[in-house]
Amino acid sequence: MTTSIPTPWTAEQFEAKLREKEKCYHIFHPFHIAMNSGQCTKAQIQGWVLNRFYYQIMIPMKDGAVLSNMPDKEHRRLWVQRIIDHDGIEGDGDNCDSGGIEAWIALAGAVGLRREDVLSLKRVVPGTRFAVDAYVNFARTAPWQEAVCSSLTELFAPTIHQKRLDSWPEHYPWIDASGYQYFRKRLSEARRDVDHGLRVTLEHFKTRAEQERALDILQFKLNVLWSMLDSIHVSYGIGESQSGAIARMHP
Repeated sequence: MTTSIPTPWTAEQFEAKLREKEKCYHIFHPFHIAMNSGQCTKAQIQGWVLNRFYYQIMIPMKDGAVLSNMPDKEHRRLWVQRIIDHDGIEGDGDNCDSGGIEAWIALAGAVGLRREDVLSLKRVVPGTRFAVDAYVNFARTAPWQEAVCSSLTELFAPTIHQKRLDSWPEHYPWIDASGYQYFRKRLSEARRDVDHGLRVTLEHFKTRAEQERALDILQFKLNVLWSMLDSIHVSYGIGESQSGAIARMHP
């Protein structure tokens, strides 16, 4: 008895399957829903910013690992921009950009955190470290096309950044508006990054088995982001009734 090999999806069908993964995006996590609807306390917002900073500083390291595995200079020329986006670039006037990491530190200042407390990483919870480190290790050891595929959570990122820009000023008027620059920057950067990442993925994963592997890879990255919020949720709670959680975790 012969087993039939499933027919590959067309490029359009494959892209649709990738985009369907949005239903697993961490915008639907209970903590994120609460945060975007004004239910989080100041300590909980600060806890999210502190923990998410660990993700921010590891992204250039992840992208450097992917870059080191790319044999094609044309792809490297495109991918290196991701590192510049986060680390920034020195220059004069319009040629100077302090980068996404500094923009996140500005967000931390806007929610009342001291720069040194953010940089120390002392209050990053273990679950956040574990999830982020797993992602960086995957990017370092996987074929570069798979690492690129894992970045396609950027398909869904503009929605989450816009949601914060729309809802936070109303729900959290105590946050200095100057801290929102990171979210504004990522609206355009994420869309540009998706163009490259999606092209690589659609061109590389051709058979049905490969396409299903790509969906599993994207799900892995979605799980990383979800697991981070699981850890933050457990450590900080949601709402006033659980605002003491942070004191218990970090006396």
